[in-house]
Amino acid sequence: MNSKIKIEASVACANFRNLEGEIREMELSGIDYLHIDIMDGMFVPNFCLDFSIMKTISEITDIPMECHLMIENPERYIEKAAQMGSKYISIHTEATHHVQRAMVQIRGLGVKSGIALNPATPISVLDYILEDLDMIVILTVNPGFAGQALIPGTIGKIREVRELLDRKGFSNIEIQVDGNVSMENIPKMVNAGATMLVGGTSSVFRKGHSIKESVTMMRSLY
Repeated sequence: MNSKIKIEASVACANFRNLEGEIREMELSGIDYLHIDIMDGMFVPNFCLDFSIMKTISEITDIPMECHLMIENPERYIEKAAQMGSKYISIHTEATHHVQRAMVQIRGLGVKSGIALNPATPISVLDYILEDLDMIVILTVNPGFAGQALIPGTIGKIREVRELLDRKGFSNIEIQVDGNVSMENIPKMVNAGATMLVGGTSSVFRKGHSIKESVTMMRSLY
């Protein structure tokens, strides 16, 4: 097992009728982060979690949260996400005219900064913001909905980002993968250079398996 790989649970995929119970299972499983998707129905065609959910979670567990803002003009809510206890906040390059400024805003609040790349977003957008980044999120499906199939070309994109970071001297930047992080795809993602895996319906929350069983299996794959 590679201890540098972090496993995250996508809270949007949890059973909200038993959210606290599932969080207790995550604690026992040693989940590294809770991944919080916040959507506005504009940047992506869906709505998802909100800051009240983050507040509730912060009151019942010490598992750290990281927040993925899939919203237009994310600068409006960066401070709120930080106030809710986010350890990382990631935004999309297409959602703001001032990406670098947003990264500085996130770090200025004592939070680690992340930039999320949609499947068709070129990695060239990273060229002038690497010094301001702590995490790069590679979306291996189009954002907005759980349960989608992996877009095959995104595995190569993970590898390209890893090569870029190593070549430029930014190997410390985390590469998070979000989208169809399944038992089949995890080895490919890790081998390509991923360091953070967001598990949803195809791994952490698999039907017919406990969270602990699923997380144990995920860790056996790298």
